[in-house]
Amino acid sequence: MGEEKRISKIVLLLMSIFVGSLGVDRFMRGQIGWGILKLVTCGGFFIWELVDLIIIATKWGQYEGDDFVFVDGEWKY
Repeated sequence: MGEEKRISKIVLLLMSIFVGSLGVDRFMRGQIGWGILKLVTCGGFFIWELVDLIIIATKWGQYEGDDFVFVDGEWKY
């Protein structure tokens, strides 16, 4: 089993909104390579930033409690 990360839902959402184009939300999830790619492309020319924001918002209700849980950078249900 890989490394498990718990990230506050509200913190991840705010980071995605305010600094998502810098890849901070991907770095927080443990996806360093994707974070660097998102950083150098300005959030995929802001399209990737918007897609990540929508994904976070739609997954909000699928997780009980105050945290999202990631294992090796992937969403864990």
